Amino acid sequence: VQLQASGGGLVQPGGSLRLSCAASGSIFSINTMGWYRQAPGKQRELVPTMSASGSTNYADSVQGRFTISRDNTKNTVSLQMNSLKPEDTAVYYCNLRNRLATSNREYDYWGQGTLVTVSS
Repeated sequence: VQLQASGGGLVQPGGSLRLSCAASGSIFSINTMGWYRQAPGKQRELVPTMSASGSTNYADSVQGRFTISRDNTKNTVSLQMNSLKPEDTAVYYCNLRNRLATSNREYDYWGQGTLVTVSS
């Protein structure tokens, strides 16, 4: 599995950015795609994820500001980030989690990371 992310960059507080990620390779029918982020000196944390069936899971800190979407026909996931804050500054990683139906075993794949900087 390969994940290719795009987007990111420098934006002023209150601004917007859009991240996109395309997955290729062996993608199971049961899977979740989404975004994690890691700020300097902090652990990687979930931002939002979305299952193939459309269920979403948002971090409290981004609820109402970020919106995740995906296109299962193209194996892509996007993250629209609005009302950005300096604390959103981090490297954002695209994630695909495959789940094997017979055992529920999960396999994680990561994109290369893209830097989002929110600063005036």
